[in-house]
Amino acid sequence: MKKFTFKGVLDGFRSSVQAAPRGTEQEIQETLRPDHFQIKKTFRHGFPFSPTALAWDPIQKLLAIGDKGGNLRILGGPGVDAHVRHESCEAVLHARFLINEGALVTATADDQLHLWTFRQKSPQRLHSLKFQRERITCLHLPLASKWIHVGTERGNVHVVNIETFALSGYVINWNKAIEVTRPNHPGAVVEICDNPLDASKLLIAFETGLVVVWDLRARAAEWRGALGSGAPGEGVRAAAWQHDGKLMTAHVDGALATWSTRAARPVSWSYPHAKANKEGKLEPCKPILRLEWKTSRTGNDIMKTIQNLGDTVQNMIEEDTQTDLDCSDESLVIFSGGLPTDKAGRTHSITVLNGKSTTVLEMEHSVVDFVTLCETPHTADYQEPYAIVVLLQNDLVVIDLQSPGYPCFENPYPMDIHESPVTCCSYFADCPSDLIPAFYSVGRQGNKKATGFSEKLWPINGGEWAPASCSYSEIILTGHADGSVKFWDASAGTLQILYKLKCSKVFERRSSGSVCYEEESPLAIQQAALCAESRRLGVALPHGHVVLFKFRKNETHGETQVIEIPMITDSLEEEGSPEAEGGRSMSFSRAGDAGEGESRRSGVWSGGGGGGAWVRVRGADGTGGARRAPGFQPALVALQQGAPHPVTTLTINSSYGLMAWGGERGVVVVDISRRVLVAALAPAALYHPPDAWPHARHHRHNDRQRSPSLDQMNGPGGSGGGSGAGGGGASAGSAAPGAAPGAGGGAGSTRVRRSRSQGTRKLHKCLSTASDVYAAPPAPQHSLLTTRQYCSFDRNHLIEPTVPQTSMDYLHIMQPNDKLDSSFSRSRSSSMSSLENISQEGIQCLAFADSYTKKSDPTTLLPTLWIGTTLGSVLTMMINLPEADLRHTQPVVVSTSGGPIFRLKGSILTMSFLDCNGALIPYSYESWKDDSKDVRERRERTPTKQSSSSSGSRMSPTPGTDAAGDRQFVVVASEKQARVVALPSQNCVYRQQIVDTDFVVKAETVSLKDSVCLVNYLSTGHLVAYSLPSLRPLVDVDFLPLSELSFQTQSKQRGIVDPMLSIWGQQLIVNEDTDQIAKTFCFSNRGHGLFLASPTEIQKFTIDAEFCQQLNEMLGELFLPRDMPEPPKESFFRGLFGGGARPLDREELFGESSGKPSRAVAKHIPGGSAQLDQLGARASTAASEVARAHMLVVERGDKLSQLEERTERMHSQAAEFSSSAHQLMLKYKDKKWYQL
Repeated sequence: MKKFTFKGVLDGFRSSVQAAPRGTEQEIQETLRPDHFQIKKTFRHGFPFSPTALAWDPIQKLLAIGDKGGNLRILGGPGVDAHVRHESCEAVLHARFLINEGALVTATADDQLHLWTFRQKSPQRLHSLKFQRERITCLHLPLASKWIHVGTERGNVHVVNIETFALSGYVINWNKAIEVTRPNHPGAVVEICDNPLDASKLLIAFETGLVVVWDLRARAAEWRGALGSGAPGEGVRAAAWQHDGKLMTAHVDGALATWSTRAARPVSWSYPHAKANKEGKLEPCKPILRLEWKTSRTGNDIMKTIQNLGDTVQNMIEEDTQTDLDCSDESLVIFSGGLPTDKAGRTHSITVLNGKSTTVLEMEHSVVDFVTLCETPHTADYQEPYAIVVLLQNDLVVIDLQSPGYPCFENPYPMDIHESPVTCCSYFADCPSDLIPAFYSVGRQGNKKATGFSEKLWPINGGEWAPASCSYSEIILTGHADGSVKFWDASAGTLQILYKLKCSKVFERRSSGSVCYEEESPLAIQQAALCAESRRLGVALPHGHVVLFKFRKNETHGETQVIEIPMITDSLEEEGSPEAEGGRSMSFSRAGDAGEGESRRSGVWSGGGGGGAWVRVRGADGTGGARRAPGFQPALVALQQGAPHPVTTLTINSSYGLMAWGGERGVVVVDISRRVLVAALAPAALYHPPDAWPHARHHRHNDRQRSPSLDQMNGPGGSGGGSGAGGGGASAGSAAPGAAPGAGGGAGSTRVRRSRSQGTRKLHKCLSTASDVYAAPPAPQHSLLTTRQYCSFDRNHLIEPTVPQTSMDYLHIMQPNDKLDSSFSRSRSSSMSSLENISQEGIQCLAFADSYTKKSDPTTLLPTLWIGTTLGSVLTMMINLPEADLRHTQPVVVSTSGGPIFRLKGSILTMSFLDCNGALIPYSYESWKDDSKDVRERRERTPTKQSSSSSGSRMSPTPGTDAAGDRQFVVVASEKQARVVALPSQNCVYRQQIVDTDFVVKAETVSLKDSVCLVNYLSTGHLVAYSLPSLRPLVDVDFLPLSELSFQTQSKQRGIVDPMLSIWGQQLIVNEDTDQIAKTFCFSNRGHGLFLASPTEIQKFTIDAEFCQQLNEMLGELFLPRDMPEPPKESFFRGLFGGGARPLDREELFGESSGKPSRAVAKHIPGGSAQLDQLGARASTAASEVARAHMLVVERGDKLSQLEERTERMHSQAAEFSSSAHQLMLKYKDKKWYQL
């Protein structure tokens, strides 16, 4: 019989507890497979960043915009928005539509021509042509032509066939275009355009001021024009034809010249904006960069009468009435630039010359390009301009030319995302369906109807889009540098503004005379947390202030509760004298005194150390309140006292009635139901056991809790001798709670800190930065190289909300000096000062959950705050909530777990919870009720731990307490690793090393196909997904290089290369900041995500293969079959005397008869999939042609056989006729004529 021992019972119990997850591992069925994943970019919204080119299709009503990053956007009506990108990522310098052909030609900065087709929903590249010896400066594509003219920097003009994208042998060389006597090079070609009356006459304008009309048929220059003086101001920047054959050029000195092409000198020369000074000289003007010359017919009644008389009469009298009609024509000369150089406030403008009137339209940003929208694309007719599309550096403006005053059209596109720089983003897919109508209703109430806009419809209305029925709603939140939060409806592939919240209305700001430090953007949104079900919004500001908003449909008037958050500091960091209050070193330092009591009660805080800038909470307690507009109204303002405490994570749980945030100095928990502070703890305080909290009346000074980041290796300067560091620590550990920090340990520790050399600090920074590359085993812990943390607590340091804040006791925390982590540690701060504290532990991730945190009590489900630190520790804070009926009267009590549950390598990025079936446990919440109508209803509505949590659960709930074994899984992902830990046993059942030498930028647990997975965006640009809970790899795709998002990092190209890193032969960039990228890179439910593609654009993407298959149905049609308007009819007299437009056979001029082009000029680059499709289409066409030819051959054979039969029949008939004739001849051969 087996002997019964107590040790055997314990071993059996341990084995049974450890075996529980293994059994669960086999039971959980994971449904996600790699074929469920397909990563694809879906929709792009916003204004193109740094635009460089503009094109317009007057028949399809489409607009194309290219930018410096190689992106190309094609815009039409609502929902018609396509985005493509050139593979070279070079700036798009020129763009031209093949009018009404469904194609577009672009020229990039690497001197490549690209042909795009958009007859399908997604534009595709067909051909590319690389110019090897010359740089492209301009393009010209005549209407209904297959040949495009390319001007180069060397002054030559090449011709390219659109269909084959091959060079023609026809070349206009600069030396043939200039005069023989010209001594210098004419410069680059800046403009090419054909004569509207004769397509064979091509205008070529050179940079130095030479203007040439080239005869394409004669292959010679027909006319040359130049100012003749050769001054620098004579340089030409633009040229344009009028419909009757007149020519106008724009020059560098702001002048406009009109030419008749019959004389070498201009007919007229004017400066539209130059005025004569006192000396009689004209003011210098800026260059005119872009020019268009359009005409419209105002004598409509006369022309209607003429058209009713018939074509014959019209042709006879049109020439005679032309002189009379000219007086009623409107000639519009539109150009950009040309203003006087001394007009600093009017540098960006568009000028419209209409007869004798001059209208200057000032723009807020610099003008990139513009195009005039006309009724007809034919240049030989009256164009009838009706609008101007102006592409600005940061905006798109469309001007109505047919309304008095030239008003602007109201832009329907979401192009104001960058109205203020975006600082953070949040993405909510599958949000409550009633959220979008609620936001839209309050947004419409707050937005007054815009005045001053044109009453006509938006003219860019090409394409066709049918709103796809989407079964769920999507909302995007964008936080901005001016303190505003914008709510966008992102459902069904669109983006529409719903509501705009301004945090600036919460504060009143005033400045005093003294000079002090102020943040560049004191109200910039750093973090935003939205509880969509309860409609509560928390935002964090740069100084560390946090504002809680609550949504109400109606306008209210009330006060805003203001609480003060004490500064969480380390006593060793204090350089000044010890505090005089009881001789205590305070972790919570408060700057309050009696003189500031009144200002604190009214919600005033100092924005700088010198008190130069003050901010007052509008409508704070004691001020009588303030009016609150419908929407999100401020309910609580938490003001951070002392130095700034940037917030790195923020979370709200409406079911608990709590809000928590953390940063470099610690974690703060606030009761949003009672509007009081619950706790504000430094990271080191979280490692202390519960017996050190207030219910433990006696302190155990010899019981030293150690943070997992404390046993670190110090350099030679850090050893300082055993009596220095060790003795100081011992003195502090044995000191009474009321001992002054200046005595004993405090002074000793300060001396050790200051004695460390700068070289040692550099070495420590190098070790901390390069530890992810060299994963060396931890060094043995010697007495001289090991430091420990000694903590002493005041007995009443736990803060109860009912106690006045001025009576709060404080926590005394002493941290080791310059503690270093031997594991991976990467600075997540953008400030260069973080180099000194690169291994200082901070709060990086927070999550509220009902979880099992105690092994000793595996059946109790407790409200818990899970805390992830920058050094990889995962800690918990238990929350003791009062009963439901006492929630608004009793305080919330919190306590720490006494140390980390486990630890990962790298900073903690995300934490989520799964039930025993592997389903995601959603966060608990309280449903929203508009409490602005009934105060009693608000008081009766109390959040509970279980009922409200169950109301918010949309997936599998946590099993009851009667279940055996582990009941939960917590999924934790850091910058290096991922783990799945079973609760309450706290056994790590699955682990995954995501990266070794790189790091994870963003990680999130997302729902997909009724299952969950862990999605990570790596610094290598890859997107990696793992199944849960097994952490089995599902997909690893090269998605987006991190360098494309580097515009958000403040340390871009300013990183410091530490010379100490040369010891290992590595040149690593210290203080690489990706925290800002993580703020704008979001994952959401159903596999959706987004990132800030540029400072002005948001790019959405998906990892769901099923959604990718449905994506094409959600896109709008770009190309629609439309009829080309008929060309203008040529008058009888113009055709008789040769004054009308003449057709040109370009195929004869530029085809094979022109000769073979030089292979050294350009190289053809085949297209991608579109080229293969085109080849397939050509192959099918060729097959059909072969079949048709075979059919024709068969038919021809049949006809030949019939012909042969007819021939034989005729031959037999001829033989019969011959024999009959022979017989007849024999019959009458011997007879005389008189015998016949």
